[in-house]
Amino acid sequence: MADAKLTDDVRTFIVQALACFDTPSQVVTAVNQEFGLTITRQNVEKYDPTKVAGAKVSAKWRTLFEAARKSFVDDSSQIAIAHRSTRLRALQRMATKAEDKGNFPLAAQLHKQAAEEMGNAYTNRRELTGKDGKDLPSAAPTVAVFALPDNGRDTPA
Repeated sequence: MADAKLTDDVRTFIVQALACFDTPSQVVTAVNQEFGLTITRQNVEKYDPTKVAGAKVSAKWRTLFEAARKSFVDDSSQIAIAHRSTRLRALQRMATKAEDKGNFPLAAQLHKQAAEEMGNAYTNRRELTGKDGKDLPSAAPTVAVFALPDNGRDTPA
């Protein structure tokens, strides 16, 4: 399909999908599902200014791409799996299906993963303050001083 036949809505969809790090193949599939159009990966790549094929994309689409990319990178709150409750809900669905099919080892593994999710096992948070927000107590350096035995070396003979 030639570029001239793509509407601005389709082009906007393509640019925003590429800005969200979707591959050209994923975008082709999404355009087909969303708009019922069949396009090629090469047509999609023309709208990605980070690729050689998209180096000459117009300023309008480049600006839209950069704004969408910045929004996507800076704000992960719009991504469903970034939320704990969404992940737990998906784990619940998978565990239920695994139990229904008699796959108890998988169900047990999913239950363990859900428990770890609730216990913040998948976060990189670190406690940098002491109790009630106070400073952490500084540990005194442990230096051991030992007296060496004389062994009679320092006495004149």
